[in-house]
Amino acid sequence: MNSSSPRPSSRLLLVLAAVAVTLLGLVAPASAAAPYCGITWGSMPKEAGGPAGADGPTLTGVRAGHHACFDRVVVDVAGDPGAGYLVQYAPVFTEGKGDRVPLRGAADLQVIVFAPAPTLGNGSHLVRTTGPTILQVASAGSFEGQTTLGVGVRARLPFRVFTLAGPGSGGRVVLDVAHHW
Repeated sequence: MNSSSPRPSSRLLLVLAAVAVTLLGLVAPASAAAPYCGITWGSMPKEAGGPAGADGPTLTGVRAGHHACFDRVVVDVAGDPGAGYLVQYAPVFTEGKGDRVPLRGAADLQVIVFAPAPTLGNGSHLVRTTGPTILQVASAGSFEGQTTLGVGVRARLPFRVFTLAGPGSGGRVVLDVAHHW
């Protein structure tokens, strides 16, 4: 090889390598990143069913838990394995008369379960929360066959809602709120 022949510069080699990698698709685009824990729930309102009749379900209890990718609130319902619900972020959480119920966190989820709760009552700390995302669960009372709960959340994060049958003839309304987007 002749020492006088021009050698490609290192910059040119880097540019050519970058072009080759891009053209061959060896680098995934940033938008192809996997969602957090596979969660694709979103933060828009979720609703199922509707108000129950006189012989409909009765809300019997509320509990909270913590999982690796989300925090969970479970509402136990007697008499109907598929009780209806409406869950949505609200700018301010209020009880039936319109009075504000302050919740911990930067976002408030309003949870309406279409079942009365004769023994639940009102309370600003209805259940103990253990996770980093759900900071508080409060009751705003039960009126005309529906019960309203407020869930104080660390931030406006994706959530999902679904029902589970059992135990017995009852069921559960389950709310999961992701730890991250």
